[in-house]
Amino acid sequence: MKIAVLLGGSSPERLVSIASGRGIIRALRELGHEVVAIDPALGAEQIPEAELLSQSVGTNPPTQEFLQKLSPKNYLTSIDCDAFDDVDLAFIILHGKWGEDGVIQSLLELRSVPYTGSGVMASAIAMDKVMSKKLFIHHGIPTAEWCDYSKTSSEPRSLQIKENILRLGFPNVVKPNDQGSSVAITIVKSESELNGALYEAERFSDSVLVEKFIPGAELTVGILGNEPLPVIEIRPHEGFYDYHHKYTKGMTDYLVPAPIEKSFAIKLQELAINTFNSLGCKTFGRVDFRVGDDLVPYCLEVNTIPGMTETSLVPKAATAAGMSFNQIVQKIVSLSKKNI
Repeated sequence: MKIAVLLGGSSPERLVSIASGRGIIRALRELGHEVVAIDPALGAEQIPEAELLSQSVGTNPPTQEFLQKLSPKNYLTSIDCDAFDDVDLAFIILHGKWGEDGVIQSLLELRSVPYTGSGVMASAIAMDKVMSKKLFIHHGIPTAEWCDYSKTSSEPRSLQIKENILRLGFPNVVKPNDQGSSVAITIVKSESELNGALYEAERFSDSVLVEKFIPGAELTVGILGNEPLPVIEIRPHEGFYDYHHKYTKGMTDYLVPAPIEKSFAIKLQELAINTFNSLGCKTFGRVDFRVGDDLVPYCLEVNTIPGMTETSLVPKAATAAGMSFNQIVQKIVSLSKKNI
């Protein structure tokens, strides 16, 4: 097949996407596919592949000033360029806004280019944490209590959320509503820390989610097709699993399979599949949970395009299940062909 790998993009997860794409491109070529790397944020004027792939993740996301130079209009000219004329499949590995939220999926559908992963609606819902939570509640999936507010509302922030935040109590978690990789997430331990955390989240999103903090273990379940992978427990060495801990080597331990009772692992895997399906997701993804002393698995979110470097969580879980990285990539391609 001729496969276009879409990577990079203009979200704060740009460098993570490039790292994911690097491994996928190598795997696809080893599997015998013809591959073209395309960064939609660059438009029709692409840079050499080697230059694009040479960019490393680092321990901090790109600055807002840098990302603002990448015009969203470039996505239109990119998808409309000649490079897509004879593409059999687009392998989307764009994390975050414009890539994981249904936008690029919509453009590919208009261009009649089949793509990997979830469709437009499921991608948009999964990226919107508040909307996801509303569907979790509808389907009986446990999730942490929350409140949210919009910067674009005519009502000032203090009137929108003050009473609700005090009801949630402290500690709580403040995060942008539509970002990933723990970008701009803050654990707020007291009211005096709240304004700074809200301001930081507002820099990355017009909508902010404030969620009750669930102390306990952080567990995640990868999904390939409609099959759950082994459960992973995530243990950062200090603090919480933020961008720095995710992408700095040696800052976090990953226990796979997680050291939990087999019956509980099965329960968590079943809940992950139900959660994945409740949003209409397909092909592959990852469902994140926090489990407190009450042993209730509270769903945090569904990732429709999780990290796919060879050391990311889904590949780690698949390796524990006996699959190589190349086999994972080919499985995603094969599942996507069935969905065409």
